[in-house]
Amino acid sequence: MTATLSQPKTKARPRRRRTSWTTIARRTSQLIFAGFILVASIRHGLGLESNALASIDALCPFGGIETLWTWITTGRFVAMTHPSNLILGLGLLVGVLLAGNAFCGWICPFGAFQDALTWVRRKLHISEVKLPAKADHLLRYGRFVVLGIILYATITSLKLWFAEYDPYRTLFSLHWLFDFNLAAMWPALAILGLVTAGSLLIERFWCKYLCPLGAVLSVTQHLSFLRIRRVEDGCKGCALCETPCPMGIKVASANPAVSADCIGCLKCVDACPKHGVLSVQLAPTWLDPVKRRLNRNTTA
Repeated sequence: MTATLSQPKTKARPRRRRTSWTTIARRTSQLIFAGFILVASIRHGLGLESNALASIDALCPFGGIETLWTWITTGRFVAMTHPSNLILGLGLLVGVLLAGNAFCGWICPFGAFQDALTWVRRKLHISEVKLPAKADHLLRYGRFVVLGIILYATITSLKLWFAEYDPYRTLFSLHWLFDFNLAAMWPALAILGLVTAGSLLIERFWCKYLCPLGAVLSVTQHLSFLRIRRVEDGCKGCALCETPCPMGIKVASANPAVSADCIGCLKCVDACPKHGVLSVQLAPTWLDPVKRRLNRNTTA
């Protein structure tokens, strides 16, 4: 009779379980919010507005940013916006201050759509397009260009100018399903097609280079209380944390907080082989200069 020896426990197994549960939690959150938006669009498209959820125009926090100036200066809302847009925009700001840019990684339906495209690309064994570092850095300013154009056009026209071209709205409003008009919709469908193709070849293409809300959040995230930080003394420099990052952030060189482009997916934290080197900390980056000054005074 041969005795069966039990396998010794390793650190890798519980770490894989933590990674799995983090991914499941994030995917579940994304599916819930995407499903909510699709249900709202279906009920709105079927003409059940009297007792249904609002259209997605009233459920978008970016609408609060678009209508803010008009509301402040005139007391009115830009057409197709609603007080709910301001409430959602304020809620998003509070969320960013508390938890950083987790909205993009855990809630945004269009972010979930791009993640699904990345999954498809990997299943089809299509190689991801890697842009040169300088080109990538320069193209990320495209978000701010798009944001400026949208705000200018919205303020001067007093309407949601971007709604006619927004790939998120084109996809999730389901207008192409309930009221298809190719002559009127082809610009929006063409933009959605280009963004879809870009996101299939480059992970989170829209988020990295074109998303106007991402531009706003990348600035406000500097004020966030919760940020992913790297402990330099314990880092081995293996850069394993950078491989799964959907935003292409150089996590291994974070000093100490990761880039404000971070969407809070926590893939880098799960991938780090050394526990505690990367972690979510209650430490806003705007306090770093104060801490450094205090440390210098203490050691002097």
